[in-house]
Amino acid sequence: MSSGTHISSSNELGDAEYAEGYLTDDEALVAARGRAAEFGCTPLGAAAGAALRFLAATLQARAVVEIGTGAGVSGLHLLRGMAPDGVLTSIDIEPEYHRAARKTFLEAGFPPGRTRLIMGRALDVLPRLTTGGYDLVFVDSARIEYPSCYEKGVALLRPGGVLAFHNVLAGGRAEANRRDPEMLALRELARAIREDERLVPALLPVGGGLLVAAVA
Repeated sequence: MSSGTHISSSNELGDAEYAEGYLTDDEALVAARGRAAEFGCTPLGAAAGAALRFLAATLQARAVVEIGTGAGVSGLHLLRGMAPDGVLTSIDIEPEYHRAARKTFLEAGFPPGRTRLIMGRALDVLPRLTTGGYDLVFVDSARIEYPSCYEKGVALLRPGGVLAFHNVLAGGRAEANRRDPEMLALRELARAIREDERLVPALLPVGGGLLVAAVA
């Protein structure tokens, strides 16, 4: 057996579970997850949230765009990693999500001035934001729109900024041959980011898969 042969084992599942439980949710995150459950939406897990916070902290991010507000779970992770004077711009088409997220952020101690919540379709809002004015763009919305968000997201980033897409593995390799529009969009996104010479990409196996790329 060659050293490069991959052996699937129960250890992989155990490692994933350990990663998810490595950092536990505090009261604000537990409450936010409860609101997300009421809406019937699934927020990113603890490991992916920790990765977002780490990215924001590493970048010392002062300007972040989030596409897909939800109940504020991912936004809270981002805010906790950002610089103390940083502002999170979060875009969603659902007003009730914004109301829930505002409550999440306030309960966690973040004043309204730290967030800018914009209601609307991301592909309509992104062109109105400042080109090259952001440290981090995080996308967790309709996967069919990921390729378009990629094009517009890169334009928003400063040199060294990071683009991140959540849930790109879409359930794992078993679905790889599906020909539905979401699968096609995810494959298009992965190929475009991998081949974009402006970017330094990596696929992180946390949550449903976190595809990240830094602007070189």
